[in-house]
Amino acid sequence: MSKDTFIKGALILTVAGVIVKIIGSVNRILLSRLLGGEGIGLYQMAYPIYLLALSVSSAGIPVAISIIVAEKIARSDFRGANRVFRISLSVLAVTGLIFTFLLYFGAGWLIENQYVRDSRAYYAIAALSPAIFFVTVLSSYRGYFQGLQMMTPTAVSQIFEQLVRVVTMIALAFILLPQGLEYAAAGASFGAGPGAAAGLLVLLYYYWRQRNVYKSQIALQADVKQESSVSIISRIVRLALPVSLANIMLPLVSNIDLLIVPARLEVAGFTVEQATELFGYLTGMAVALVNLPTILTASLAASLVPAVSEAFTLRNHQRIYQRTATAMRIANLITIPSFVGMCLLATPISQMLYGTPNAGTSIAILSLGIVLLGIGQVTTGVLQGLGHTTIPLINMTISAAVKVVLSWVLTAIPSLGIKGAAWATNADFGVAALLNVYFVYRYVGFSINLKDTFKAMASAAIMGGIVLLTYDTVMTHTFHNTLATLVAIVVGGLVYGVSLLVMGGVSERDVEKVPKVGNRMVALLVKMRLLRK
Repeated sequence: MSKDTFIKGALILTVAGVIVKIIGSVNRILLSRLLGGEGIGLYQMAYPIYLLALSVSSAGIPVAISIIVAEKIARSDFRGANRVFRISLSVLAVTGLIFTFLLYFGAGWLIENQYVRDSRAYYAIAALSPAIFFVTVLSSYRGYFQGLQMMTPTAVSQIFEQLVRVVTMIALAFILLPQGLEYAAAGASFGAGPGAAAGLLVLLYYYWRQRNVYKSQIALQADVKQESSVSIISRIVRLALPVSLANIMLPLVSNIDLLIVPARLEVAGFTVEQATELFGYLTGMAVALVNLPTILTASLAASLVPAVSEAFTLRNHQRIYQRTATAMRIANLITIPSFVGMCLLATPISQMLYGTPNAGTSIAILSLGIVLLGIGQVTTGVLQGLGHTTIPLINMTISAAVKVVLSWVLTAIPSLGIKGAAWATNADFGVAALLNVYFVYRYVGFSINLKDTFKAMASAAIMGGIVLLTYDTVMTHTFHNTLATLVAIVVGGLVYGVSLLVMGGVSERDVEKVPKVGNRMVALLVKMRLLRK
């Protein structure tokens, strides 16, 4: 198993991310039908605890470990890299065990003190406790492999974790449902444990496969003074804490939205029922759609962290710049057409996916957030790779404050209403992205290439015109929204790709970088005269 380029690593993580999302979507549908509203309510009282553990372990800790491991590998200190892994694994195993017992024995305390209002949720919370241990240990392995710039183990473990989790959840919920909703909800919660254990087993397999390589690298290595255990643990905490806090801020901002948006909609003149409905369109439908195209940019960010850290350790400024430029270019090539397509087809997409056109307005406005969120994610990856993990957290805090103010003011304006909340969310993404871009320029000297961005925008504009024409044509002849929307999306994607090739927005070198099929694609495109040799 060889080291991945950061582009290949991003593509691997993207594929895994899409598969995980699909499995998760199927799970939500099946579980909702099985447990109903009340059962899902009991499950949701426990699930945020798992999400909290996941947000800390799947974001902060792997990023911190990957930065330090990449730094050691860049210096050919293989013994040091393995030492970082072993120390982090030992510490996290102990902390994971402690928090597992705390949650198991503290479940009753949460109920007794009314932090969780429904006493039936006790079983769901207690059943979640084994997952904390496995998820925490899992994070150490993922961080190590990502530091080695091997993304395949992380990707495969994510898929297995989600698959086993979902199968276990559905099976136990079904088996325990005759015993009562509280037991069925507990069965669903328990699925997180076997899922994380399955992901851990996958990583153990990859580690076992590589053990001889590690041993030979360490044996051939010259003696290097090793960093102390205290120093390693201290650095992991310093690097991981800001990333974990930034990850926790996402649900925190959502909760602030819950407090502000419906209340301000009522001030704007909407009834309680109308405010709730509009809030659902924005947060439950539009936000979920905007996050889909950014799976790739999130993967790019994760892959960039060790790649930039390695180059930074070697003081190779040119490589940092090149990797930043490549990642930003790829992000724009994906997010710009996604924004245009989703904006123009917002209402048809809303009707196709949710059975109502009413979320169309929120989707159209929030589609701009795809571009802003993509820029924010990539620049966050660069800053984390440079070791500045605190900067994205500060920027996110500032942008969240801007969002709170704008949500409070704009949502209460009768002519705006939910549109104001959507624009406030765009401002949140935009402020964070702009601040990140400033710091990336300051530390790397990188600024967005306007020529490449214009080519992507021009190609997306051509695509937009064809998308509207295609949708109207198919809709006129078939009166079938889903068919017309899907055909328009496919045709739009093809037109965008061809336009980009004709304008020179994608080069032969870009196509060659596509793993496995790059060279064959180049030959085919040259034959079709869409790419010049």
